[in-house]
Amino acid sequence: MADAQNKTSGKGQARPMRLRDALRQARIEAADRTGVVVDLRDAEIARLEILNEALDPLFAEIPDGVDLFDRGLSQGDTPRLWIDVVAHVMMGRDKRVYRFVQDTRFGRIVLAESHEAAAIVDAITDYVARRLIEREHALTAAPPLPAPPAPVSVDKPRRSGFGVFVLGFIAGALALFALALFAALRNV
Repeated sequence: MADAQNKTSGKGQARPMRLRDALRQARIEAADRTGVVVDLRDAEIARLEILNEALDPLFAEIPDGVDLFDRGLSQGDTPRLWIDVVAHVMMGRDKRVYRFVQDTRFGRIVLAESHEAAAIVDAITDYVARRLIEREHALTAAPPLPAPPAPVSVDKPRRSGFGVFVLGFIAGALALFALALFAALRNV
């Protein structure tokens, strides 16, 4: 941290550091210390929060009408930074490696893995771009809506099914009569 405060410009004057950059540097240093020594879970969450902040410019560029992505940090047994419903970032076994994974119907696949947050941001940017292109293709390839049914004409009389009913009734009665006659002649 002393290096950051003592940065000087070419003229020997101290260059002011933005508070956001200083906070980020302090989080990285705290995550490094806690990741090695004390609380691995807090280090995971801190690293995922750093990555989440690094993704802010990317998600600011996504159009407002697109609701494919639901970014958020879940703090369960395994902390995860969710990008959308099927893709998330979690920390590797050593709690220093970012692992960007996607759940598929064939299992979980690793899309990117790196110690550097910038590499994961690049992988997430590629993923978001591919998802946006898939969305565009799905919207343009939608099948045309079916034509509405033709209106029913009121002038034309509907046919009644009564004649078919009577014909079926007579055929059934004749079949039963023939069956009874056949059974009677067989017994004689």
